[in-house]
Amino acid sequence: MNRNVISQSQQHRNHVLRRVREAGAVDFFNILAGPELLEMTDRYLPEHRERLYPPTVTLSMFMKQVLAADRSCQQAVNAWAAQRAVEGLSVQSIRTGAYCQARQRLPLEMVTALMRETGRLLSDQAQPAWCWRGRAVKLADGTGVSMPDTPENQASYPQPSSQAPGVGFPLARLVAIICLSTGAVLDAAIGPHAGKGNTELDLMRGLLDTFSEGDVLLADALYCNYFMIAQLQAAGVDMLFEQHGARNTDFRRGRRLGKHDHVVCWSKPRQRPKWMPPEQYQCYPDELTVREVKIDGRVLVTNLVNARQVPKGELFDLYACRWHVELDIRNLKTTLGMEVFRCLTPQMVEKELWVYLLAYNVIRLLMAQAAQHAGVHPRELSFKHTVQLWSVWTTTALRTDPVEFFRLIAQLTVGDRPGRMEPRARKRRPKSYPWLKVPRAEARRQIRDHGHLLCA
Repeated sequence: MNRNVISQSQQHRNHVLRRVREAGAVDFFNILAGPELLEMTDRYLPEHRERLYPPTVTLSMFMKQVLAADRSCQQAVNAWAAQRAVEGLSVQSIRTGAYCQARQRLPLEMVTALMRETGRLLSDQAQPAWCWRGRAVKLADGTGVSMPDTPENQASYPQPSSQAPGVGFPLARLVAIICLSTGAVLDAAIGPHAGKGNTELDLMRGLLDTFSEGDVLLADALYCNYFMIAQLQAAGVDMLFEQHGARNTDFRRGRRLGKHDHVVCWSKPRQRPKWMPPEQYQCYPDELTVREVKIDGRVLVTNLVNARQVPKGELFDLYACRWHVELDIRNLKTTLGMEVFRCLTPQMVEKELWVYLLAYNVIRLLMAQAAQHAGVHPRELSFKHTVQLWSVWTTTALRTDPVEFFRLIAQLTVGDRPGRMEPRARKRRPKSYPWLKVPRAEARRQIRDHGHLLCA
């Protein structure tokens, strides 16, 4: 390689590291600039002029923004201006225009690559004690997310047909693959909430490259699909699902392994799915051999057919861990506030999604490091507690040895409350405002002409 090219690359890397050391607002980038991720970060950095918001600073601010209680761009810029003032640097302006433009220039490929790489590193470096039988178990689940009602968002993510025009919000479907051991997001896919090719299984089929031979997939009954199981078995991936409600289970059939435990053959559905080409349908096997077990009224389906190696009680205990994916999605949507995106265009909504997932993985990285120091499982630590500690840690001058920081993270563990039951109801009554049943512009006209809403 040309010496000038090598020199320029080294100078660029040194420049990045210098900015990391000098700018306290890039705390997240300090974590991402480790030996494993620095080369990837440097590779995806675009050519840029010396701006107030270079890509590394913009990415760090964006990540801090999605983790903050106040997720407005103004708050992000205010915090950055205050940081510069404390460090004796010029504040220049606290207008948000330059920061918003910097977020638009931030390469999406850089954010997605960093998110996937942090997830992969966390999963690969999980301690054997954190794994199930020394194997990587991956969780899969889907959810819905909303976003601002703009024409651009409506075009890419139409609102549900049950909502009247002008009073609904664009809705997207999200599917995520999550590591059971560390809670890290390994990959994700987003698409419209409805329409051909946009079901949860459709998005899941686009994520099958996330799995490696020897992995175990843990998911709910929606994924208990003949063609999904066939694809996983062909890739050498084991799975454990709950039985789909549309399929009948008769334990009098098949090879008996014990009470309510047998191996049975499933025949390929005669009707080809509409999304599947005829050539692909012919490639699937005519039969699948699976194991069905019933415990506590729940029927589980797996291709781990050796009952001596994997007793059905152990399968039940493993499937109980599937609930972690529900908690992980709750952490993303409720704790971090990803339930409603804030960006006004589909391009920025997608970028916001990946920044959320990257920030989530960085928190999971801190939890894994704290768990390793304390000798506990990462799932025993509190995600929200870690977010709160990190937010305080990065906004004060009270930073000490990182070991002390990890000790504080591990000090608060998640309570073990088996059989907990809570009503999904609110005790505090909401304010009695009427529902907005017409577009906002029409509501303003009614108030202007009549002094009140006619539809109230």
